[in-house]
Amino acid sequence: MIMHRKPKSPVAEAYRTLRTNIQFASFDKDIKTVVVTSSGPTEGKSTTAGNLAISMAEMGKKVLLIDCDLRRPSIHKKFKISNQEGLSNLLVENAKVEDVAVKFMDNLLILTSGKIPPNPAEMLSSNKMRNFISEMKEEFDFIILDTPPVIAVTDAQILSTMADGVLLVVSSGQAEREAVERSKTLLVNVGANILGVVLNKVEINSRRGYGYYYYYGNEKEGNKVK
Repeated sequence: MIMHRKPKSPVAEAYRTLRTNIQFASFDKDIKTVVVTSSGPTEGKSTTAGNLAISMAEMGKKVLLIDCDLRRPSIHKKFKISNQEGLSNLLVENAKVEDVAVKFMDNLLILTSGKIPPNPAEMLSSNKMRNFISEMKEEFDFIILDTPPVIAVTDAQILSTMADGVLLVVSSGQAEREAVERSKTLLVNVGANILGVVLNKVEINSRRGYGYYYYYGNEKEGNKVK
């Protein structure tokens, strides 16, 4: 979670740019709920979801980050918090969000996956889940849903119908073009509003694309980059 560990880094600035782009993604209505998914595993969707949540929270917005990957959850690992109770407990046991979610920082509440259920797709497509999202829209300014890869299972497609938009995370040098195109098709087929693509794991050793940041950001601290 680089937004938390190194908030002044160029990568953290990239997440702030992503935050701004989402805010201006629609002129007709506010984007309040966003699904974050990818074509395959280990492309960085959970890292993106987590850092985006921190970025939104630092603006003063009340943010809820939900780990909707009820098969291979990872949000609790990235934030180093307990996953004893979470979304599955809330849906099955009628628990309240404030009883199972974790306050990570001011304005940011994290709802982990909880115990892995035997029927994730059915649980996520239930009316209870849809009603829960609707209720949370009344309480939070921004809700981020971290989901499994869209090609692997139908969970991301299901949740995209409950959200205002979808971010597709693509790992540079890892994701296959056909897989990314297939992911887009699957989301379009259910009427998902694809906000855009997040290109992740880009090599920046040459500092191209961040030159102005390094010059401007470090000069302020007396460390002008040559």
